[in-house]
Amino acid sequence: MSPPRWSIAHWKAATVFALAASTALGPIAAGNAHAIRIFGMRFFEGPEEEVQVIDPVRYALTFDAGTDDEELREALENGSQLFQDQEEPVSGDLGLAIKARDDRDRLLAVLYERARYGGSISILINGQDIDSLPPDPSFPDGQAVPVTVRVTPGPVFTLDSVRFEGDAAGLDPATYELRRGARADSTLIIRAGERIVNDLKEQSRPLAKLTERSVVADHATSTVDVTISADAGPVAPVGDLTVTGTRTVDPDFVRDYSRLNHGRRYSPENIRKAAERLRQLNVFSSVTINEADTLAPDGTLPMNIHVSEGKHRYFGFGGQVSTTEGLGVQGYWGHRNLFGRAESLRIEGSVDRIGETTDVGSLDYSAGILFAKPGAFGPASTFTASVKASLLDPDAYSAKTLTAAAGASFELSPTDTISAGVELGWADIDDAFGSNSYVTAALPFEYVRDTRDDKLNATEGYRALINAKPSYEIEGQTFFSSFEASASAYYSPGEENRFVLAGKLGAGVLVGGDELSDIPATRRFFLGGGGTVRGYSFQEISPRNADNELTGGRSYVNGTLEARIAVTDTIGIVPFIDAGSVSESTTPDFSDIRAGAGIGLRYATPFGPIRLDFAVPLNKYPGGTDYGIYAGIGQSF
Repeated sequence: MSPPRWSIAHWKAATVFALAASTALGPIAAGNAHAIRIFGMRFFEGPEEEVQVIDPVRYALTFDAGTDDEELREALENGSQLFQDQEEPVSGDLGLAIKARDDRDRLLAVLYERARYGGSISILINGQDIDSLPPDPSFPDGQAVPVTVRVTPGPVFTLDSVRFEGDAAGLDPATYELRRGARADSTLIIRAGERIVNDLKEQSRPLAKLTERSVVADHATSTVDVTISADAGPVAPVGDLTVTGTRTVDPDFVRDYSRLNHGRRYSPENIRKAAERLRQLNVFSSVTINEADTLAPDGTLPMNIHVSEGKHRYFGFGGQVSTTEGLGVQGYWGHRNLFGRAESLRIEGSVDRIGETTDVGSLDYSAGILFAKPGAFGPASTFTASVKASLLDPDAYSAKTLTAAAGASFELSPTDTISAGVELGWADIDDAFGSNSYVTAALPFEYVRDTRDDKLNATEGYRALINAKPSYEIEGQTFFSSFEASASAYYSPGEENRFVLAGKLGAGVLVGGDELSDIPATRRFFLGGGGTVRGYSFQEISPRNADNELTGGRSYVNGTLEARIAVTDTIGIVPFIDAGSVSESTTPDFSDIRAGAGIGLRYATPFGPIRLDFAVPLNKYPGGTDYGIYAGIGQSF
């Protein structure tokens, strides 16, 4: 088992450098300046053009939120354009009046969103109520126009009676969070209507719609009565599916890969997943699936997939710096649509441990060619093939390897995937058992079930996998097999996901081979580093021989527990503890458990959280690592 070697990495060189390299190449080719914001700093930002305001009019704002409720006051200030833009001029006296009238509607919407249906908004410009202003107002020149906004929030309203009528009559209001006595936020009522329509559409009724959504407020009791009525419309399957916008991608492939087959049951969830599936091909910059407003004569619903193709050729580079492993640089070139059906080809290479040694021959090198063909054996399949070569020199061994592999994965359901393949590898290894050569054939199999709500930053769900790799080492005529399983789970007690408890367990076993040396070191188990037990260096957790040399083991068990705490909308902290044990025998030996603990920093970005973790070993090896610093994109698991 070889966890990612991204450990003890300096933030600036390891993460920002890699991010800039991989994300900035597209904008450079386009010729436009694009800004990337990381930790509040902006990178690759072009000069801003100052917007010229015609007939500028400035105003002096007095804003009275009318409440001591800090959350409500902040929401009103954020919802007010007058408040947010008070340092900027408006265009003309009429522009100021229009801005004020828009502000009243926006502030009322904020109050309704917080169940305050008895509130009122008063806005005065130059001492005059905006409702009494003439159609073309004129305010004194030469000074800021006084503007006063006063909000009277009123009481919080609660739900009284909730009635579902029409085709929604059989639905339970409680299922849609509309319970008597609950706070009557307008957003809650609007969301309930949207969910009702979506649930009716999931019954293969594409023309479902609301016919009534009324809210009647009783100001004497501060309650509201809600009535929602819906028309489900007829049951209809997917009809003719057209594809537009393609240039080099085969439209028939797009149609097939979407899996929105003619006659298939209509489902908004299937449509959403079809669009997501097409986006994940990385050949389209945008994917839009449009539904017809009416049914076809045969009772089906015509649909259109409109795509915009992105750049098919790409290249990039990255790097990291480690206090124990020196400088590493990587580069790659790829093509996302090699033969017109989203086939991808990627050529990559890396050099590591630069600066750690002055001997060029002692550096770590790797190179590979990877090919993938989506839909090779049906729209739910992907064929992959690769050839990889490497010169590696971790603490446990030094190795020259060459590996060729081919396989296919099949999506059984939106959450379940299986894969199988063949692999042939050659390795020349110098380790604790001396110098040995291995030629190994293997048949890897894997099953994955993934119910996470977000692959980079999960707040609920779980991911479980089990894999087996039966192998035969040809030179030593040795049969052996590895079996591994892991499961990670996520739980958030609140709706806002401000606190997420995440845990992961993993285990593996190697069977076969009379001696441990019969199995290549690259197939034995090690732990330690950013992917397993933080606080220890890469592969540091391992059985050792009498000379204290790392040998690797036949079994391992490891676990991680994290508390992901959001401090702000973008900043989070993550206290964590990792533990693991690697044993010489196929039965895990828990007498030598190594644990590491630490704390991490998370910064939310559109492409996933950026993480920076610091950990120390709780029971370090004599002369072993004192601490570890790890950086990356996405959560640790």
